[in-house]
This record gives sequence, C-alpha cells and structure tokens, in this order.
Amino acid sequence: MFSNNLVETLTISKELKIILNRLFLVWIIAGVLMNFLFFKKKVSWYNSKPDWKNPIVLPFHRVNTFWFWMIGIVVNVMVYLFFIVQKDIEYILSLILFGLCFSLLNAVFEEIIWRGIMLSALKEFTSTGYAIIVTSIGFGLLHLSIGFSISLSLLISVTGVIYAVITLKTNSIYPGIVFHVVINMGMVLSGFII
Repeated sequence: MFSNNLVETLTISKELKIILNRLFLVWIIAGVLMNFLFFKKKVSWYNSKPDWKNPIVLPFHRVNTFWFWMIGIVVNVMVYLFFIVQKDIEYILSLILFGLCFSLLNAVFEEIIWRGIMLSALKEFTSTGYAIIVTSIGFGLLHLSIGFSISLSLLISVTGVIYAVITLKTNSIYPGIVFHVVINMGMVLSGFII
C-alpha cells in the first residue's frame, strides 16, 4: 500500500502508474525470499518443464491437465473477445504495448509470489488443500491494491485455485503464467483495466 500511495503522487500517465505498481511486487518477492534465507528454508519455485501426465480428478470426472488448461484459456479468450470486438481498433492498438508489459510483469511476479514461493512453502507445513485456499485468497486480495472491489478480488481468488491446481498437477509455474498472461491481456484490451 505504501508503494501504491507513492505511485499515486507521481504526475505520470495512468498506464505508467499501473506498470510501476506491478513492478513494486518485486518488494514482496524480495521480502519473502529474505525471510526464507534467514530461516534457511527451501523454496520449490515449481521451476521445471510442465509434466502434463497428472490428471485432474473431480468427483465424477477425470480431466487431462493439458486439456483443462487449454479449455480454460480458450474460454477466457472467447469471453474477453466479446468485449474487445466492441472497442475501436485505435483503442485496442493503443493498448497493445501497455497490455504486453502489464500482462507479463503482473503474471510473472504474481505467479512467483503466490504459486512459486507461497504455495510451495505452505505445502511443506500444511495440507495441500489448505495451501491452495490460503494462497488463492491472498492472491485475490492482492488485487485490492490495483483498485478492484472486494467482491471482484474474492472472485479472482477462484482463478488462484485454478492456477494452483495447474501448478501442482504439472509441477511447473509456467502454465499458470501463460494462463495468467492471457487473462491479463484480455482484461486490458477489453477495458477492464485502464
């Protein structure tokens, strides 16, 4: 919140303020990592090539993780396209560079914080389900810092659950980052951010 207040005092464009806000996520990463180093704790990071062999098992259905991931991306693209096609082409083109910068920064930093560091750390000391719930709620509530409402932030927690399940099933943070980039880009181009 301190960095948000600092950024708000600057006389720069709204787009640059949002990018700076997302860059300040590095302070969260640094703080958590310093804590891990101080207490000599190991972090998994889930920094490996995705393993798509582990299925997602639901009560009455078994889903291939790759297809679950792909269907999620396609559904999100279709939903955001509905809003994007209603915008002027000039508006969309003016946001491409900002959208790419924001989407990459936000997705990488948030996934490193919530899935790469926090999920792996909590899994060491609690159950997997508890680790997923706590990190997903934290992930959703982090969006309060960019001006989202509490109800929308809690709804974003649901996507945190999806990212966590995909990360755990593939043993990799990268599919979650790609999914996150797609959603962020859709939010920018459809006008939900900016």
